[in-house]
Amino acid sequence: MYNKIMKKISVLILLALLISINSPLQSQAGMFSTYKLKAEQNREYKSNYDAVKKVIDSQTVYTNKYDLKGLATLYSNDFINSDGFNKDIYFKLIDETWKTYPDITYNTEIKNIEFNNNYATVFVHETAVATATDTVGDIQVIGELYSTAKCVYFLEKTGSKWLISSEKIVEETSALKYGDARYINMELNSPKQIGPNKYYTTSLKVDAPDDSVVIASISKENIIYPQTKSDDAFRKMPDDNILERVFLSNKNNVNEYTVASVGITRAEPYNENQVKVYMGGLAFIMTRVNVIPENKYIKFDDDNTNSEGKKDGKETICYKRTVR
Repeated sequence: MYNKIMKKISVLILLALLISINSPLQSQAGMFSTYKLKAEQNREYKSNYDAVKKVIDSQTVYTNKYDLKGLATLYSNDFINSDGFNKDIYFKLIDETWKTYPDITYNTEIKNIEFNNNYATVFVHETAVATATDTVGDIQVIGELYSTAKCVYFLEKTGSKWLISSEKIVEETSALKYGDARYINMELNSPKQIGPNKYYTTSLKVDAPDDSVVIASISKENIIYPQTKSDDAFRKMPDDNILERVFLSNKNNVNEYTVASVGITRAEPYNENQVKVYMGGLAFIMTRVNVIPENKYIKFDDDNTNSEGKKDGKETICYKRTVR
């Protein structure tokens, strides 16, 4: 009897020892598997991050080399941007820009890259700088272009290659200034985004010198191809140097540009009885207004619905205001 009890105690002690020995090993094995999985995920993330960053960096390299063919290899054949331009139209616009500004240089700053399986979203800030030569009367004048934009690029991984499938321009402002206008601060303010067929106000502020007279106009153009130009109606800037105009956004589901044209005039004595007035500077400022397409498939029902969004046995969609 004693031997049987001792054997049972020995077995229990042995089991306890085995449990106490194996448990840490099993735990360590689980931790090692988790660590290994995370390490593999980190390697995959870094590989995708580097590949996507290389695409955006290559985009800047190709544009600064004016290499249209090389640039096209970075874009999907199904590419379309937020203005509705497909790859063919998009690259025609790039080519036209390079012909208009043959010395244009680009810079792209990547702000963030996000991944969702085989899709990537890249948030960037872009700048472009160029010079332009035009003839005003008998005088050749040099202009300076400065453009900024906040863009989002959408990429898709096909096989082992990442390609740009779409682009959305969130904000965009460009200014082309000649003569004295290059040294004068000008601001064109419009809403960044608006619904269709809605009124909005655009304001132009010009910090003009006291010895100058400023004339200006504000117009708007739909972002289409080929681009159409609206007529300018110049007027003298008010005493506070702020000119405003109210526009009605289009209802054609296309984005818009508001455009300001500014002339800086100066006067100097010509002889004892005459004063010579001349154009000292000229500027064109453009800013983007994104127009949200109208959703014609939203219906509001005035009849009562219950708290679950159900009415007469049919389920309806309920929207609640989201606070951000």
